[in-house]
Amino acid sequence: MSHLQRGVFLDLATVDRDDLDLTELRASLPVWSFHEHTEPDQRLGRIGDAEVIVTNKVELNAEVLTAAPRLRLVCAAATGTNNIDVEAARRLGIVVSNARDYATDSVVQHVFALLLTLVTQLDAYRADIRAGRWSASDQFCLLDHPIGTVAGMRLGIIGWGVLGRATARVAEAFGMEVLVAESLNPDRAAQEDRVPLERLLGQCDVISLHCPLTATTRHLIDDAALRQMRPGALLLNTARGGLVDPEALARYLRSGHLGGAGIDVLEPEPPPADHPLLADDIPNLILTPHTAWAARTARQRVIDEVTANIHGYASDQPRNVVE
Repeated sequence: MSHLQRGVFLDLATVDRDDLDLTELRASLPVWSFHEHTEPDQRLGRIGDAEVIVTNKVELNAEVLTAAPRLRLVCAAATGTNNIDVEAARRLGIVVSNARDYATDSVVQHVFALLLTLVTQLDAYRADIRAGRWSASDQFCLLDHPIGTVAGMRLGIIGWGVLGRATARVAEAFGMEVLVAESLNPDRAAQEDRVPLERLLGQCDVISLHCPLTATTRHLIDDAALRQMRPGALLLNTARGGLVDPEALARYLRSGHLGGAGIDVLEPEPPPADHPLLADDIPNLILTPHTAWAARTARQRVIDEVTANIHGYASDQPRNVVE
């Protein structure tokens, strides 16, 4: 058994808004320090002699990890660990564990909320109602914005992990045809049932991103990729903001080449007021503030996963270890 005494949660408010049950997490260690937010210059003072750190977005670089004398376990309150220097942790003998598969239902329903809003012109019709156009209509309904159906559309999925597979299952239930992009990992052999990215972009009515942000995938959807997409196609991104070149996306929406985009993530976050996708003249763009993951049940699972990771380490059976 590994005896752990003290833990610190550096940014609890990024997960909990006083609506989650923290009982088991609080009981997992004798001493806890919970902080809603932590600024960079507050990290070392708050970590102190903690053996366990929980972080969602607070950066833990090599300097911070090295300066934490008793640190043994870092728990990411997320799946992504790009804000943690995992290599430095490995050198220092610190285990990094993440939370996995906690938000699948939440993310998938958000993907289809974005898609259905675009296809049914939901926002345009709601704006018409607020403007009084339905009340002033000479017939029982408004038909000013063309409504499509997702049945029969071809959905291209980039990223064939848990979220990509779950999105595909729902898409098929809607009557969509699903194509899956070949792995972006150059070390993997081509898969017969997968489609090269260039071909996928040109053959699909909808592209949905579910891949991690890496050096290979940064601005994966750039000017060249958007040019390859079918005219009128839709782009959905609930993964990471850095996957998409925002200036290029704004251009292709303004030009009308794309039929629309549903975007839940930007880079950086929160975005500056002059971010290219915050301009008010971009048509058929739906932005949501990184909330695809954030159903209460999903956020509770994050807390439960962190708790299980602490118990696993304390029992000499670390789980969800990031290699």
